[in-house]
Amino acid sequence: MQTIKPYAIAIRSLALLVVFGASYPARSQDSYPKMAPVEQYLMDRNEEIALARSAAPDSISRDATVLVLGRQGYETAIEGKNGFVCIVGRGWTGMFDWPEFWSPKVKAADCMNPQAARSIIPIISLRAKLAMAGRSKAEMVSAVKTACAKKQLPGLESGAMDYMMSKSSYLTDQGAHNMPHVMFYSAVEDAKGTAAPGSPVMSAPYWFISQDPSRTKGLPPILVDLVMVANWSDGTAASMHHE
Repeated sequence: MQTIKPYAIAIRSLALLVVFGASYPARSQDSYPKMAPVEQYLMDRNEEIALARSAAPDSISRDATVLVLGRQGYETAIEGKNGFVCIVGRGWTGMFDWPEFWSPKVKAADCMNPQAARSIIPIISLRAKLAMAGRSKAEMVSAVKTACAKKQLPGLESGAMDYMMSKSSYLTDQGAHNMPHVMFYSAVEDAKGTAAPGSPVMSAPYWFISQDPSRTKGLPPILVDLVMVANWSDGTAASMHHE
């Protein structure tokens, strides 16, 4: 009898909750203990635009605003008209205690809907600005907490979601490094049970929160529900195979 199974990425989906540090076991030492030279995080501008747009199907990304990383942080490369924002995230967008936080390899293409763009991009932009200024991880944590306390960062809007369907992203050193998926953002206290046993939804408070409870107070309490999809943004299948 013929069956269809997702390829190795699906089987290793729990490992890919590590996309920005979701379910890593505690480690005594980071894989990347310090920030690499700034140049290693930068990309060719046109290549970064193309990678950012590849996060979502062309019907969405072709009219989206595109941000690229410069030496001072993210800057607008293309003004869009549909409210979506496409961006290539770096490792420092992840949880503060993720071992790959300073990895210059991480190039994660995201295309956020208007709600996510208004809610999430300001946090990403602040962290990028701090990282590119050479701030330490502890200084970044402090700055984000201060910005939250002073209400300089927006609250999370209902309906915020994010396409991450680029076949060219590099999300983590683990597993096959990438998988096509979409993400839905919610406040931690409003999203209990989404990743219950048997649910196809993977869920974790990554991107903005540390796994260490002593460090989470004052950070945005955002939970991300991740749902793997069968195709990349260009419509090609994510290597399904028969047996």
